[in-house]
Amino acid sequence: MGYHKPVLLHESIKGLNIKPKGSYVDLTFGGGGHSREVLKKLGKNGRLIAFDQDQDAEANVPDDKRVIFVGANFRYLRNYLRYHAMEKVDGILADLGISSHQIDRPERGFSFKSEALLDMRMDVRSRKSASQVLNEYTRDELVKIFREYGELNNAKALASALLEARQEGTLETTGDLERALKKFIPRGQPSKFLARVYQALRIEVNREMESLREMLLQTNGCLLEGGRLVVITYHSIEDRLVKNYMRSGNLEGTIHKDFYGNMKSPWKLVNRSVITPSEDEIEVNNRARSAKMRIAEKII
Repeated sequence: MGYHKPVLLHESIKGLNIKPKGSYVDLTFGGGGHSREVLKKLGKNGRLIAFDQDQDAEANVPDDKRVIFVGANFRYLRNYLRYHAMEKVDGILADLGISSHQIDRPERGFSFKSEALLDMRMDVRSRKSASQVLNEYTRDELVKIFREYGELNNAKALASALLEARQEGTLETTGDLERALKKFIPRGQPSKFLARVYQALRIEVNREMESLREMLLQTNGCLLEGGRLVVITYHSIEDRLVKNYMRSGNLEGTIHKDFYGNMKSPWKLVNRSVITPSEDEIEVNNRARSAKMRIAEKII
């Protein structure tokens, strides 16, 4: 099984509008598929800094003097660019999807298709696991993550069921979780429901939305004028934030206007309509089916 097949590869590389002597950032290195395509477009003086908080990703870093690998969360974008004397760059790419490598390793606990411990940590050095969330969070805290991150209408009922299950023992494995929520799982179509439950837990464990907000707000200050920001999202919660930010320069999507009534934004949208994978790509890589890509160019 390959580490990860890059999604919207050609579209994202085109969106970066790569200059041979430029400096670029891949915020989600993973298997390195996007990074290797960037390197093909760069000359000998080009530079690429690649981030990934998953320690397994470091094994995929190419032996190339133009590459700097940072084993940290992309929320530290500005700090590491300054540390490596790359305060402003020509392009930033973020593919926010979970990697196939993480899903396909049962011991990581990201998939409901295998019996495994409920871990879900992208950075195994972090303390909080999915099991800890399920066993230690209050009812209100569980309701919040299932409602906000899983977009589940029955979040209160799910939280109550989990608290009831906790009275009989700790929730440690994927099987424990499925048994606790058994009465809510639709017959014949369990995957969609379980995917939302797991999405909610994964987002909470890895503080994904907090990290995304922090990263987005740094990107404008880290790009040169005319630099490109390319972001690939996989669910509506992420996409809404990215859309708001690229449209208005803030996470709320609030439009500010100048004295003459013209819209003020530090960004110019490169693609007015969201870019999605072709049917051919989805046929080859089914995990690309929910991907949406947005591109913006810094103008201020």
